[in-house]
Amino acid sequence: MIRAVIDDLILFFLPFALFALYLVLRQRSPFRWIHWSDQALRLAIAGGLLVVASLMAAGLLAERHGQGFVPTHIENGRVVPGQFR
Repeated sequence: MIRAVIDDLILFFLPFALFALYLVLRQRSPFRWIHWSDQALRLAIAGGLLVVASLMAAGLLAERHGQGFVPTHIENGRVVPGQFR
């Protein structure tokens, strides 16, 4: 679960990192608020759209199982692990 959260955080902050790189390449200080103030909302929207797009892609492209999941159960005194059928 923590990996999914970290992946989404990385995707959200990717536009901010790219903008900071752009500022460095333009020889401007990425630590001054004046450079960020006009772009902060746009960068947050772009990061949110990246996260939403990745979640939609994962939902649409994930492997589908034709049948349901059989949970872990006991048969003849032995534990049978859960599985997709």
